Amino acid sequence: MTEAKVNSRICGFTHIIKGRMDGQNVIVDIDTPCEKIKKISHLEVPMMDLFDIKENIVMGKAREARCTSTCLVPCAVMHVCCIEAGFMSNSLTKEAGSISIDFI
Repeated sequence: MTEAKVNSRICGFTHIIKGRMDGQNVIVDIDTPCEKIKKISHLEVPMMDLFDIKENIVMGKAREARCTSTCLVPCAVMHVCCIEAGFMSNSLTKEAGSISIDFI
């Protein structure tokens, strides 16, 4: 299982994203206080959807839920899925610890 925490400081929410492989899909569950993200809080993401930034179930569901274009959660879901599917190194991501956007 892969787990990530998203601190959406601008909107004031913290989200916990968990993903686990199930055959050719990554099962994603999100613990969130955000009403929009609750609409996408359970996803079954096919591995083949992880190769396209635009045409995939994660971004499609985020559009349906009317997430903002700057929402960090869909990107974090894609990261969790890629780690869980073995497309990103789990040890490397844990060593890095976090990804950030710093406004200066």
